[in-house]
Parts: sequence; C-alpha cells; structure tokens
Amino acid sequence: MSDTEKKTKKEYVGDVVSQLKEIRHYAETNTERLSAHWLAFDTGEYADKAFAGKVSELLNMQGKLHDELESLLQDMEIFINQED
Repeated sequence: MSDTEKKTKKEYVGDVVSQLKEIRHYAETNTERLSAHWLAFDTGEYADKAFAGKVSELLNMQGKLHDELESLLQDMEIFINQED
C-alpha cells in the first residue's frame, strides 16, 4: 500500500488486532515470570511477605489488564468479521 492510499477502518482495526495479540503474548510471558517471583517471595527460598504482597497486587492488575485486552480483541474481531 503506498503512502497515498488510505486504509479502511477494518484494515486499520485488523492491524491493531495483530499488534494487541503480540502484546498479549508478551504479557502472558511476563505474567509467568512474575508468578515465579511471587512464589519465591511467598513460600520459596526468598520468603518475604511484604514483597509477595506487592507482587501479588501486580499480578491482580495484570489479570485485569488481560481481561480488558481480551474483551477489546473480541469486540474488534467481531467488527472485522461483520459484513458491510
């Protein structure tokens, strides 16, 4: 597509969906790492309840972000798949 051609809204939303799916993939990987750190602070070799609590809060926020991201992806995919 040349610089002078403008994408349709569906094409643009499709690009955003692709980017959000990539973000989701990396977020899942980061959540797994964060969970391992939480376990080390909660009951593992680096037991520290204060740090475990803070990491747990981050995991909860990450979970909420994941849920919102999934909802947005679903809405965008529905939009893309609607017939004109």
